[in-house]
Amino acid sequence: MTVAPTTPTGSRGAMVQAPASPLGRLGSWSYQHRRMVVAAWLLTLVVVTLAGRSAGSQFKDDLNGGSTQSQQAASFLQGHFPSQAGDVAEVVFQSRALVTSAAVKTRITRTLSGLAGLPHLTSVRSPFGPGGAHQVSADGHVAYGVVQFDGRGDAVPNTAIQRVIDQARTAAAPGFAVQLGGTPVQKVEKPQFGKSEALGILAAIVILLLAFGSVIAMVLPVVTAIVAVATTFGVLDVLSHGVTVPSFGPELAALVGLGVGIDYALFLVTRYRNALRSGSAPETAVVTAMATSGRAVVFAGSTVVLSLFGLFLLGLPFIYGAALGAIIAVLLVMAASVTLLPAALGFAGTGIDRLHVGLRRRPDYASGPGRGFWWRWSRQVQRRPWLAGGAAVLALAVLALPFLSLRLAFTDAGTNPASYTSRQAYDLLARGFGPGTNGPLVVALELPGRVGSSHVVASLRSQLATAPDVAFVSPPQYNLAGNAGVLTVIPHTSPQDSRTSALVQQLRNVVVPGAVAHTGVRALVGGETAASIDTAALISRHLALVVTFVILLSLLLLVAAFRSVVVPLVSALLTLLSTGAAYGVLVAVFQWGWLGSGIDNGATAPVDPWIPLMLFALLFGFSMDYQVFLVSRIREEWRNGRGDSGAVADGLAATGRVITSAAAIMICVFGAFVLGDLRVLRVIGLGMAVAVLLDATLVRMVLMPSVLQLMGRANWWFPRRLERAVPSFLSEVQPQPLAANTGA
Repeated sequence: MTVAPTTPTGSRGAMVQAPASPLGRLGSWSYQHRRMVVAAWLLTLVVVTLAGRSAGSQFKDDLNGGSTQSQQAASFLQGHFPSQAGDVAEVVFQSRALVTSAAVKTRITRTLSGLAGLPHLTSVRSPFGPGGAHQVSADGHVAYGVVQFDGRGDAVPNTAIQRVIDQARTAAAPGFAVQLGGTPVQKVEKPQFGKSEALGILAAIVILLLAFGSVIAMVLPVVTAIVAVATTFGVLDVLSHGVTVPSFGPELAALVGLGVGIDYALFLVTRYRNALRSGSAPETAVVTAMATSGRAVVFAGSTVVLSLFGLFLLGLPFIYGAALGAIIAVLLVMAASVTLLPAALGFAGTGIDRLHVGLRRRPDYASGPGRGFWWRWSRQVQRRPWLAGGAAVLALAVLALPFLSLRLAFTDAGTNPASYTSRQAYDLLARGFGPGTNGPLVVALELPGRVGSSHVVASLRSQLATAPDVAFVSPPQYNLAGNAGVLTVIPHTSPQDSRTSALVQQLRNVVVPGAVAHTGVRALVGGETAASIDTAALISRHLALVVTFVILLSLLLLVAAFRSVVVPLVSALLTLLSTGAAYGVLVAVFQWGWLGSGIDNGATAPVDPWIPLMLFALLFGFSMDYQVFLVSRIREEWRNGRGDSGAVADGLAATGRVITSAAAIMICVFGAFVLGDLRVLRVIGLGMAVAVLLDATLVRMVLMPSVLQLMGRANWWFPRRLERAVPSFLSEVQPQPLAANTGA
């Protein structure tokens, strides 16, 4: 280990040895050039924001991927039915009087006719036109028209879709409701961003004030995180022109960036304040904080980033965009923590504790035995490690039990907020025609010739209509060349129902092959619902690969950081336990509806298949934050000569309060997103809040002290072969004690 020469530390004349490391030198440079660093960050923020606003955003909610049968069907229909290749939307009418009455029928017809001439619409199919009888409900109070756009996904401008919605809904009147549903409509229904972020930041401010007791110390972590996250938004706007970034990408980036950004800055500011209280000058305190807590910040952030790269193994463009948004947010947060924050500390100096709030009290941790709540807590756990550890494992196992019932499937508009027109249209169609109307299946037919194939198509339609869980099969439509046809199949069940998934497999594997065998007709089962099922299956097949990648990567990083074999293995196992418990809570809440209708928009549903993988990558990275901060301090105490048991107690005493505060901030930031509109962010927010709560309490404060106490000296066992083979992740730095204080 190398240390910097002793340097004077202020008016008292005390001399300290400041740890020298790349991060320590970076902190010193940022401190000395603080005006330039702050100006550079502000300039970057302004330039990136202006670039993002100038370029505009092109977020795409395209959840498809891979060469699946649904993708093949979509490509075939686009080539042979170009006028019908675009997205469709439903205009749903509900009338107190019968929709077939003269007055209501006239109003519906006039409304749909008025839409026919709008830009980007190729056709409008009325419930009162040819073949539209099935578009009127059995009770006669609900009917729907179908509008066809001239493109798919983002090929249709949002303004064109919004104009269709606005014009159609002008026909609404008392006793006559008009709602619109379908993929295009959902695309323009944007959630109100900002509410969740504001609540999370407000909660973080309160917790930081309680933790620090100082307005200045509170402001620094919040400002650092906000600057990094705001910069991320501009980057994502520009990035969306070349990468498939989903519409929830910025919100997900904000969720991740605010949580880790405030946390990282909290750890650094805490170490800086401790160094000041030990008599260090401000610059020396910055160097000490950067060389110790800064190392943990860079390691923890790198773990999150590398874990998220595991999602690229899925081969799905929309996952790339979501993961990239979170990766960029974490990278910018790390950069701000090790440059902007040291510069800001330079401006704060010794005045960081000014503008005090609340009662003054001495620090929770001080040198010497028996000091502070967390030291006493650790000793209690260490006295009965089997009992404490066993109770914690049992609690996590019980919470994880619902995970065994996890069902993965893309959710439909039935889980949207009740205020959305797409949700109201979904509910009307489900009540009037059955839930399957919201997710029709499409059978694309490649024909050797229309004349010779008509009887095959008729036979296929008949067999489809008699298949289990099929409610209706439309008459066949043919293209002008007569070499392609299409059938529309309406299931009995909703798009997200497991029976719909089983129906798709039954049609593909049994019904369709049996009907077209040896006829020269090729049939593909597709449509939006089938595409979602195919993508869910694709993600499920890669689940084990991504999980293995993240675990192995985390193990290697921890081995390199702690120069230990036991601690990384224990960390991975305990993180798996807490993650499984978080998954169990998600199943209980969103699949079983245990917390009522408020949190799940009034509709229980399966979990979107990409969410567990995103959560796993994020949670494994986040859990390593606390692991790194806790074990780094324990190892630091151990290297300073404390015994195995004493190092655990002192390490927990030194980090218990700050880890608890950091966890409380993350829980509040993530929990605030549970109040948002988007179900996917509600699921992710609740999952991360629960996982952090369990990780920072049961895992770090009970299980880790128990296991480390039981393992004793074996915690730091590291074979010589590994010592030579495994590179060190940043050099370990041991803070040097203060020299004798010469001042008064």
